[in-house]
Amino acid sequence: MAGSTHAWRADVLGPDFQQLTLPLADDDEGEVVATLVRHHPPERDGLRPARAVLYVHGWSDYFFQRHLAQYWTSLGAAFYALDLRKYGRSLREHQTPGYVTDLATYDEEIGAALEVIANEVGAAANVLLMAHSTGGLVAALWAHRNPGRVSGLVLNSPWLELQGSATARYLTMPAVDSLARLNPMLELPNIDPGFYVRSLHELGVGADLDPEWRPVPAFPVRPGWLRAITSGHAHVARGLTIDAPILVMASARSAISPRWSKAMLSADIVLDVEAIVRRAVRLGPVVTVVRLEGGIHDLVLSPPPVRARVFAEITRWCAVYGWG
Repeated sequence: MAGSTHAWRADVLGPDFQQLTLPLADDDEGEVVATLVRHHPPERDGLRPARAVLYVHGWSDYFFQRHLAQYWTSLGAAFYALDLRKYGRSLREHQTPGYVTDLATYDEEIGAALEVIANEVGAAANVLLMAHSTGGLVAALWAHRNPGRVSGLVLNSPWLELQGSATARYLTMPAVDSLARLNPMLELPNIDPGFYVRSLHELGVGADLDPEWRPVPAFPVRPGWLRAITSGHAHVARGLTIDAPILVMASARSAISPRWSKAMLSADIVLDVEAIVRRAVRLGPVVTVVRLEGGIHDLVLSPPPVRARVFAEITRWCAVYGWG
């Protein structure tokens, strides 16, 4: 594993945030890095919390949710977020955004981030892994392969299955596999109508989004990447054995439609929440499922009353399970 070679420096989120570049092994496109962001307000100087949270973002995304960092810091935990390779702060001009052909590739930066965290808060500190959407799939598979590394998982609308059902995945996988062999970098038709980012702006939480890091439409989907995703879904469907307790949170309903409606401001318009809930129990022996009425895809960006319930549920779960 390549270690960090640069000092913490100012981050785009403001004076309470710093970022650290994590050099990774080169791939076919050349130099690769990940970026670790930490929330470090002045009052934390000299403190060494016994708990830490590492957050992993979703597809065509990056870490920008200041209030999420502030929430965890208010509970006494050191908060860190990881911009994965080829996303957000880690995206370089020579790279294909978000592209990998195996989700286990991310083990390198997750391991590097955990090493930095251990150096800062101590190897004995409990670390909780929080992840959203595609990051939730990445985190679940990582935890399955790396038992004993984290004290718990908080999964915010994790992408555990294709929309609809496993049948849709079974029907599409042969075509995806064939395309991935013939032309893994082919840009597939982009079906993102931009409704999700529109909903964030209407809810007043999209003003700070960087259009280069969170574009509309989303990054192009490519067969090589899609095969990695469907392979991950198939693994979840067979059942994982994550040894840490897991909190899976999802909206009460989905509202996936080719036409915009106000209902999209209080539902998941990206993923099938029923598929998420069905797959949640396949992750490990201790899984808590929470459904949030009025929640959107990224639950921590939901309207303030819903967001308050999200944080209350996480706090309650952590008191019983999250810190081991």
